[in-house]
Amino acid sequence: MKTIHVAAAIIQKDGKIFATQRGYGRFKDFWEFPGGKVEPGETSETALLREIWEELDTKIAVGELAARVEYDYPDFHLSMECFFAEVVSGELVLKEHEAARWLSGEELDDVEWLPADLELIARLKEMISGG
Repeated sequence: MKTIHVAAAIIQKDGKIFATQRGYGRFKDFWEFPGGKVEPGETSETALLREIWEELDTKIAVGELAARVEYDYPDFHLSMECFFAEVVSGELVLKEHEAARWLSGEELDDVEWLPADLELIARLKEMISGG
């Protein structure tokens, strides 16, 4: 099975987390953390800086690794590194996504997350609520 290596940003501000809604593909309308594929020769952090700039016209500061997620979709294996991040400059312009929301810990269940993100959401709720 093919493995796809991606990096995702958990962008935080004022106790909320930035989530984006996919506007294309098999998982259209599902929610995810912004990011994308790590290209050959890139580190996960470098890929994340590039992807957030390309997708959201925003520069971020990549912080610590929050989680590694390994998930088997029917036709590929996803290996995802999720990093905490903060906006350095830019306005989070949606270039590829159809919607975005800032979600508090209590609101994380209000959207339909991609299957690979569900385990991470449970961990984030604990982190945000301090528990």
